[in-house]
Amino acid sequence: MSTPDPSSGPSPSAALSMPRWELVAMVAALMALNALAIDVFIPALQEIGEALSVEDENRRQFVIASYILGFGIAQLFYGTISDRFGRRPVLMFGLAVYVGASAVASYVPNFESLLVVRFIQGVGTAATRVIAVSVVRDTFGGARMASVMSLVMMVFMAVPLIAPNVGQVIIVFGNWQSVFWVTGILGAVMAVWSYIRLPETLHPEYRLPLTFDRVSAAFRTVVTTRASFGYALATALTFAVLFAFINQAEQLFTQTFGLGHFFTLAFSGIAVFMAATSFMNSRLVERLGMRRLSHAALMCFAGLISLALAISLSLGGAMPFWLFCILMALIFGCFGFMGTSFNALAMDPLGHVAGTASSVLGFMQTFVGGVLGAVVGYMYDGTVVPLFAGYLMLALGAIACVAMGEGGRLFGGDEDLAMAPAPQDAD
Repeated sequence: MSTPDPSSGPSPSAALSMPRWELVAMVAALMALNALAIDVFIPALQEIGEALSVEDENRRQFVIASYILGFGIAQLFYGTISDRFGRRPVLMFGLAVYVGASAVASYVPNFESLLVVRFIQGVGTAATRVIAVSVVRDTFGGARMASVMSLVMMVFMAVPLIAPNVGQVIIVFGNWQSVFWVTGILGAVMAVWSYIRLPETLHPEYRLPLTFDRVSAAFRTVVTTRASFGYALATALTFAVLFAFINQAEQLFTQTFGLGHFFTLAFSGIAVFMAATSFMNSRLVERLGMRRLSHAALMCFAGLISLALAISLSLGGAMPFWLFCILMALIFGCFGFMGTSFNALAMDPLGHVAGTASSVLGFMQTFVGGVLGAVVGYMYDGTVVPLFAGYLMLALGAIACVAMGEGGRLFGGDEDLAMAPAPQDAD
């Protein structure tokens, strides 16, 4: 009896039992759960700091950073395990950890304990990211995968529109512990929905043995595939820009610009552009090509950051609030054209090790991005100069990584992806 060739891409019959719209909606909701666990806590940072006696306001950012670190590190393991045992059991385990950590966080006695629980919460929700990407790669391929992921990311990017405002409302009518209870309840809802409706998208024939040789070989495949490695690093650097902004947002809007509790509205206004361009990307990517669209966005990204830094330096570190919002909206508008395409370009050659690939790429993107974003965020000095200076270094690094992944050739077509193995689409 012949052994199936995983490189041909799985064609899971189970995935066909679920309507495509519901599959996309579920994957989007799983990704959104992670975004919610970050953005909903932004308005709670000040109350958490006061309640747990954190005098250094920059240290309060660690509530965000510790979650991101746990989220990034845990991804190394989930994908490899899901390639052996399937997507569903790994997802259920991760959601259980997430819900449990959310409940425990309400009773922590000090700030250090809270950071540990937030790290564990990130470890749990890392499963949602790995499994969501693996399910999409199990079911779609090539530019179609990028289109579907753009729709998913549109929801992911839309979460910042409402999450900080939801967090603010919770704080007004409750306390910072209430925020954890809300995230835990939403995690439980996703666990029930996934358990009832999500089919196993990894066909039994393509389950891989959990051996050191197999796992190390899969890891080597990921890090030695030039395009995958280059785009993973580029995604990490661009995500570091987003994480740095999230870490600094409360301080920037309340201290530098003096918005007080209304800062969540400004945060949401900037996030509108990320959601809008993610939607535009889903419509344009198959027509224009992932490379042309994402590379052009990356160049605009770096150019806008350079302009913002030059203006802030010329104004002595200050900047009118309206100008800051316009520049940030344009910068993060470019982000919507890069994130999903970079991820799809990194994942596309790795369909035969989709779970492990999703883990390694997710670790590189989130952990590296989280660490660098935390460093830039901690540089806050009351002005916007450290933010834009850090952004520029990250953007230039991303350009270098994309160039490395493409062998020095930018703005190429996606004709090579047309021949890439693609799993059967779900209806």
